[in-house]
Amino acid sequence: MTLDAFIQALPKVELHVHLIGSASVPTVLELSRRHPDSAVPTSEEELRAFYTFRDFPHFAQVYGAVNALVREPEDVAALVLGLARDLSTQGGRYAELQVTPYAHHIMGLPKREVTQALDIAAKQSLAEHGVEMAYIFDIPSEFGREAAEITLDHALGEPPAALVGFGIGGIEQRRAPYRDVFRDAFAAARAAGLHSVPHGGEMTGPETIWEVIEGLGAERIGHGIACLDDPRLVAYLRETQLPLDVCPTSNVRTGQVARIEDHPLPRMLAEGLFVTLNSDDPPMFATTLSEEYRLAARVFGLGVQDLARLAGNGVRASFLPAERKRALLDEIGALAAA
Repeated sequence: MTLDAFIQALPKVELHVHLIGSASVPTVLELSRRHPDSAVPTSEEELRAFYTFRDFPHFAQVYGAVNALVREPEDVAALVLGLARDLSTQGGRYAELQVTPYAHHIMGLPKREVTQALDIAAKQSLAEHGVEMAYIFDIPSEFGREAAEITLDHALGEPPAALVGFGIGGIEQRRAPYRDVFRDAFAAARAAGLHSVPHGGEMTGPETIWEVIEGLGAERIGHGIACLDDPRLVAYLRETQLPLDVCPTSNVRTGQVARIEDHPLPRMLAEGLFVTLNSDDPPMFATTLSEEYRLAARVFGLGVQDLARLAGNGVRASFLPAERKRALLDEIGALAAA
């Protein structure tokens, strides 16, 4: 079996992928043509140029423009099913999909209708594509108190059946004024039984990672690549084995890392940190979950056992039931042994 065939066959879970960012190019083009008042281009060539990001704020601006195309509950369900279809062609078995309720709120979508769309899509994803979907509701940092309150209200008042986690993303530099608001929201979500899965250390330094650990009770951290700038934090992460969901192509495309060859993933692995491999916003970054594994092999020299370990880490760091984890880990182990 070739390495590429092994990667294709490897059972995978996707722990860091966003609903809007998972929209395929054909889906975005269909929506943009349906809504000609949008800022999103209507030709493939122009859309791919539209997806060339100067920096993270520019990425957030483009992301918002694409979000403005999602105007009906059926659009939400179509995005979930599109991701399930894409993952099913890559050995994907399970995803924890990040959904931003505030983004749908500002488009006028009622909470109940969004939840119904997510519930229907989760059932169809499993039935039609064999991919199990879970959801994480995340707060966009830059919208502060209002976003935190709306996200929490949706999570506690009208949650989809597959809601497992509560997160925060967006522009990290804008979090500080709302620190206590975000802490209170996470405390309430955790008290209701949701897992804490915040972004941290993607575009700011180790201080943001410490805040999501100490202030938000993180059980898993999105990105976390800035951890290497703080030896004490590296030691803490190594000792606790707190999972870090790493998305190499994303970090390059949003300007957080200059070149893929400079990405800290190999150093994080060498330090003994618990890392999972993910795609973040795959069509926007011209990648896939499988491509992230191929990139890890091609650029960083990871072999079969290394890739199997990363896939296993994804399973272990997920919020799947124990028996589902065991079954997937057995599959991964058998494939690596063969």
